[in-house]
Amino acid sequence: MALAFDEYGRPFIIIREQEQKTRLRGLDAQKANISSGKAVARILRTSLGPKGMDKMLQSPDGDVTITNDGATILEQMDVDNQIAKLMVELSRSQDYEIGDGTTGVVVMAGALLEQAEKLLERGIHPIRIAEGYEVASRIAFEHLERIAHKFEFGASDVEPLVQTCMTTLSSKIVNRCKRSLAEIAVKAVLAVADLERKDVNLDLIKVEGKVGGKLEDTELIYGIVVDKDMSHPQMPKQIEDARIAILTCPFEPPKPKTKHKVDIDTVEKFQTLRQQEQKYFDDMVQQCKDVGATLVICQWGFDDEANHLLMNRNLPAVRWVGGVELELIAIATGGRIVPRFQELTPEKLGKAGLVREKAFGTTKDRMIYIEHCANSRAVTIFIRGGNKMMIEETKRSIHDALCVARNLIRNNSIVYGGGSAEISCSIAVEAAADKYPGVEQYAIRAFADALDAIPMALAENSGLQPIETLSAVKSQQIKENNTCCGIDCNDVGTNDMREQNVFETLIGKQQQLLLATQVVKMILKIDDVISPSEY
Repeated sequence: MALAFDEYGRPFIIIREQEQKTRLRGLDAQKANISSGKAVARILRTSLGPKGMDKMLQSPDGDVTITNDGATILEQMDVDNQIAKLMVELSRSQDYEIGDGTTGVVVMAGALLEQAEKLLERGIHPIRIAEGYEVASRIAFEHLERIAHKFEFGASDVEPLVQTCMTTLSSKIVNRCKRSLAEIAVKAVLAVADLERKDVNLDLIKVEGKVGGKLEDTELIYGIVVDKDMSHPQMPKQIEDARIAILTCPFEPPKPKTKHKVDIDTVEKFQTLRQQEQKYFDDMVQQCKDVGATLVICQWGFDDEANHLLMNRNLPAVRWVGGVELELIAIATGGRIVPRFQELTPEKLGKAGLVREKAFGTTKDRMIYIEHCANSRAVTIFIRGGNKMMIEETKRSIHDALCVARNLIRNNSIVYGGGSAEISCSIAVEAAADKYPGVEQYAIRAFADALDAIPMALAENSGLQPIETLSAVKSQQIKENNTCCGIDCNDVGTNDMREQNVFETLIGKQQQLLLATQVVKMILKIDDVISPSEY
């Protein structure tokens, strides 16, 4: 323990006993951090690309997730190490910002760490490595801008968007019907997109899934699907030109907030109470009828008496609809959510061309479709699949495709996929390294080597000879000066990604480079790890 004395000679403690804490310093700390970062990247490396493997994760309560999405794998993994947590954060931020490329960004960071380790062993200072990486990432960033292509598309010509979404979906489990899913994703995004402001609100796209049927039955509904059925089995199953009252107040007599007691000592009093209640229900139903509603959607339930009355007055109703769904229904039908019966007016009703109840299979599963709405800005993607895991994974894949379509609407630049962009950047960074004197040159070259990790992983996962394939593609790029040559994962017979129609969004790639470099710089700057004692 470190002791010091003040001016009166009294001792005071500066650093408390450190025996209980474990401490790694200097090179050891950096090596330990790098190896834990690499361990996470190694897990995700095999699930990169169209031939990537899936991971099966079991949560503590026994739920099984089978996924290929980098962010999901890392979210579900129970990571203990601090540096590994940084990698999880890295893929999560890529997921929030871009939505796609969550595996690639971690593989990239792992490759950068691997190269940094070699440089550290040669005795290069970590700060110089970090600075060299920063310079190299800027060179790569600008090079991506140069090799990017603008993609022209309009509301009628959506083929470019569909092609890019298909690239995203090809690495997922759903790749056998990627064409139809990509079209669904693009249509959904264009339905809710604001093309003037280049903005897309993904909250308006609801993704629902139901076990049963086959993946090909997945459909896009211009409207809302609610997983509920009509409150009474005899109510009409199909309502055309529906006027919808959206209520958040319960169909029952009001309960006083204070404690109360009702003394009933004669039959007459009971009768009057009952009649009072019935009249109350009658008034409620009548109020809905008077404003012209032909369908009531209620957030709360109502008892059998109200149900019976609604049935008699032929006013169909749906009960127990969740708050988020109510908001989407209100947006789609142009209605207003009404908190009190007294406030119901004809203007607050939503309009829908068709409301129908649809039954699935032999089970009693029913769902209500609200279609042909006044404002078709809210859409639903309805997924079918063989089992629950398949549907969950399809939801994640569709989410990635939606994000890609959104990014293209925001910024319509694309680069070619299949590792061609990375190889091209690697060549550019390697060439630029000669201009930098000093130690940074090593780090810039190391960055160029690290960029090769993604095409290498793609080749490895596709069962090709990794080094041979990579060097062949690289020499082809340099010889033909063609930045579209990538790894031919699907064995089509051509390395030109233009012919294979493999595209990725420019902002997604740039974000990958920047995020990976930032995290690696952060990890390299840590030279002292003090962790609490293990009990």
